[in-house]
Amino acid sequence: MFSPSPGEMIIIAVIAILLFGEKLPQVARSVGKTVMELQRNLRGLEREFRMSMEEAARPSQPVKKVDTLDHEEATAPKFEPPPASETPPT
Repeated sequence: MFSPSPGEMIIIAVIAILLFGEKLPQVARSVGKTVMELQRNLRGLEREFRMSMEEAARPSQPVKKVDTLDHEEATAPKFEPPPASETPPT
């Protein structure tokens, strides 16, 4: 994909030395640790993705049929209109 030539690598090294100087080893260590942690997290994410894909590819277990005879049927309350008033409205 992208591969710097030896001349470009020398230029990058000189710029890194000028920018970081004596702190260059510390910066390189912290960058290395960050890259390693990123790779470890990506491997874990890839593993989880593969496991979920394998789980989705497995045939699902048959669904248990529930016996409806054991349950009471739900009934709605009977509607009763309000009693008619004895006096006519004015």
